[in-house]
Order: sequence, then C-alpha cells, then structure tokens
Amino acid sequence: MGILSGNPKEEPMHYGEVYSAWGFVLAGNKMIAEYGVLLNHVGDDDLKKLLHTCMEQSKEEVKQVSELLKENGVALPPAAPEPPKANLDDIPPGARFMDADIAASASATTAAGLVACSKIMGQSIREDIAAMFGQFHASKATLAGKFLHLLKEKGWLVPPPLHQPPADEDM
Repeated sequence: MGILSGNPKEEPMHYGEVYSAWGFVLAGNKMIAEYGVLLNHVGDDDLKKLLHTCMEQSKEEVKQVSELLKENGVALPPAAPEPPKANLDDIPPGARFMDADIAASASATTAAGLVACSKIMGQSIREDIAAMFGQFHASKATLAGKFLHLLKEKGWLVPPPLHQPPADEDM
C-alpha cells in the first residue's frame, strides 16, 4: 500500500488542496460579511430569506473546511467582523443597493462558488475533500436554481440577447 491509500483522512493534503481550501475559507468569510451588509439593503422578503439561506450555508461550509485545515495544521485566514444591523429606511436612496442588483450579485457569486467547488473537486486527490466540495457544489447548484427562479419571478432577470431562429420566408 502506498502513502495515498487507505483512510483518506490519514493522507496528507497536497499544496493545491491546502491553498484552495484556505482560499475557500477566506472567500467564504468575505461572503458572510457581504451578505450581512446586503441584508441591510433588502426590502423584498423572498430575497431576504434566500440571502439568509446563503449566509447560513456559507457559515456551515466555512466551518467544515476550517476544521479540515486545522486538522492538517494549517493556520486559518482572518474572518471579517459581523457588520452592524441597519434600518432600511435609514439608508439614503442614493446609497441604497436595489433588490434587483443584490439578487443579480448574489446569483453571480453563487455561480462563482460553483466554479470554485468544481475546481477543488477536480484537483483533489483525497476522496473526502472531493466529496465535501461535491456536497457544497450540489447545495450551491440548488441555490443557483432558486436565484434564477426568483430573478425571473420578480422581473429582475436581464437576459443576454436571445437567439431567434430565422423565420421561414416564402420564396
């Protein structure tokens, strides 16, 4: 048996796994703080609920990956402090983020998270790490579908130019 056989948790992480997991925690900490700020600006209840889901999911992912890094002797990146709560009515109109923009931004961030999870899954040689990020990927894919539905339902989706097949012309 080689060094990379047997219990995956006893296998060393390679540098790519360490760096990607560390970066995932750093980005996750940033997103948790960003969701907190954006929640101060949200007026739509459906969007607010979805952002709370994103925040809780991010906290759980950061917790799991942080535990993995600590078990492997890797120092954790810094976490941003929790942003203060603000009353939506106290935010001046020119300084307030609009719900449609918040939804689009959070949707794009979720898509970026999908790509990050795919990258880490692809570079992992430890099955437990690949499986963990596979679970995160599945959760983010579900969130992405919810954002797409919300964007369409609220009329906030800005589609790219839609391809229309040429009309049949009578000759």
